Amino acid sequence: STGATHVLNAVDPRFVMPIFTGTLAAGASYLDMAMSLSQRHPVKPFELAHVKLGDEQFAMAEQWSAADQLALVGIGVEPGLSDIFARYAQDNLFSEIDELGTRDGANLAYYGPDGEEAFAPGFSMWTIIEECLNPPVVWEKARAEAGGSMEAGFFTLPPFSEPEVFDFPEGIGPVECVQVEHEEVLLMPRWLDAKRVTFKYGLGEQMISILKTLHALGLDSTEPITVKGVRVAPRDVVAAVLPDPATIGPQLSGKTCAGMHVTGIGTDAQPRSTYLYHVVDNEETMREYGAQCVVWQTAINPIVALELLAAGTWSGSGVLGPEAFAAEPFLDLLSAPKPVGYGSPWGLQEVPPAPSSREVIAE
Repeated sequence: STGATHVLNAVDPRFVMPIFTGTLAAGASYLDMAMSLSQRHPVKPFELAHVKLGDEQFAMAEQWSAADQLALVGIGVEPGLSDIFARYAQDNLFSEIDELGTRDGANLAYYGPDGEEAFAPGFSMWTIIEECLNPPVVWEKARAEAGGSMEAGFFTLPPFSEPEVFDFPEGIGPVECVQVEHEEVLLMPRWLDAKRVTFKYGLGEQMISILKTLHALGLDSTEPITVKGVRVAPRDVVAAVLPDPATIGPQLSGKTCAGMHVTGIGTDAQPRSTYLYHVVDNEETMREYGAQCVVWQTAINPIVALELLAAGTWSGSGVLGPEAFAAEPFLDLLSAPKPVGYGSPWGLQEVPPAPSSREVIAE
């Protein structure tokens, strides 16, 4: 009825499938920043993958292809820009990739109305609880080859596994990162060639402690309970009592960094360890856009993608991730000075390789 050609889904991931299927029925193209939700294995949740992020969407891929429509899934910052960095690294920097490791960290601080530093999530607390307390998924090529399929390469770990300290650029510094369930691990093996794919997030000691406490008290549950005659889900209560991530910008300071740590053999046949990254300063995004940095960094990427789709630079059909498309047009448009592009540069630096999971366990 509106003649819309593209639907950009920016709402809670619980609503992905109604919007996803509705867009297919309406004959439009679809974009989202988070994919359909997972379900943990009923018997071995910290060993075996079960219903994975995006499984419901990929199950409909043939329908999208048959309709000659495109669903571009996971096109926020992570997933999204991180996947584009991975594609760029494969095409331009590496001849062989050992690990594609998304690494996210920040030095953000939130100050409450009294001027004292306090706790506030940078994005939806509901989603933070979901992805951080779910079993993180890892993909390994050796497992896939042994099992005879890409799906055989997925396995799970306990939350907060394999901690490593990653030194983030542009003044952020060292941050401890841990394994977290995230879409990149489910997307990259479909289009990129790596021996291992991981996602680690710099949660910080305070956030990890809060998440463990919420879980211990049952406040991470999404199952409604009755409180004084009112049905309410504990997780919804937690999200409701915390500051709204969309409004905390004036009380935030610091920077956030999203990036892709790639290790392997470079195009010169020598070992290489490279971090491709995008750093955003909260002071800058508040001044220029009136939006806090985590929100802005997530939002800019689907807008760049929409422009590429509208221009026909990116095209396709089916259910595709960002790494299915050439990375250079996206990165050029993102970093080009305004008004030609979006004036948000990305960086690349050589870094010492992270210790292997075997070394971490030994420590």
